[in-house]
Amino acid sequence: MSALLPPSAAVAPAEVAAAALAALRSVPVQIGVFQAAAALLDEVADAGEEDDARRRATAETVALLRAAMDRES
Repeated sequence: MSALLPPSAAVAPAEVAAAALAALRSVPVQIGVFQAAAALLDEVADAGEEDDARRRATAETVALLRAAMDRES
């Protein structure tokens, strides 16, 4: 997976997140990881992120996490 992502020092964190989402493949993960990540990202989004790329990446990540959790329940 790390070979698919650009070096983090070379690009903005939102671009790294977007690349990670684009390269995302099915990987077994405990549901608690999704729940924790979604809760933390919701808090970040609610804090009023002003960077549009970061806001979109956060929203897309939360949507993917929630969709994965819905499939598991």
